Amino acid sequence: MAHPSKIKGDRIEREVIALFKQAGLEAKRIDARLGQFGADASHDVDVYKPGRDAPLCGEVKARKSFPKWLTGWLADNDWLALRGDREEPIFVLPQRVMIELLGGKND
Repeated sequence: MAHPSKIKGDRIEREVIALFKQAGLEAKRIDARLGQFGADASHDVDVYKPGRDAPLCGEVKARKSFPKWLTGWLADNDWLALRGDREEPIFVLPQRVMIELLGGKND
């Protein structure tokens, strides 16, 4: 029997894929345990943007709650950029913005 946290993670990954599909975008779950894309597959979901040759690879994490500073900084904004010293910025954005940027349809 699978560990409860693994079951939860699998469920959330499927929910994220369903959100992309509902927006008219192709998305697939990648399961490295099944040997998909070799042992280098270190992500959970591929999203295919029309006109782009390679998929956008994503990682899905589920937590009971996120740090208050993260949700506080994002607040009502469309996105949040976080950057460590001498590192590339990381962006946090709501689902509606992600779908819009990928060219999907928001309901």
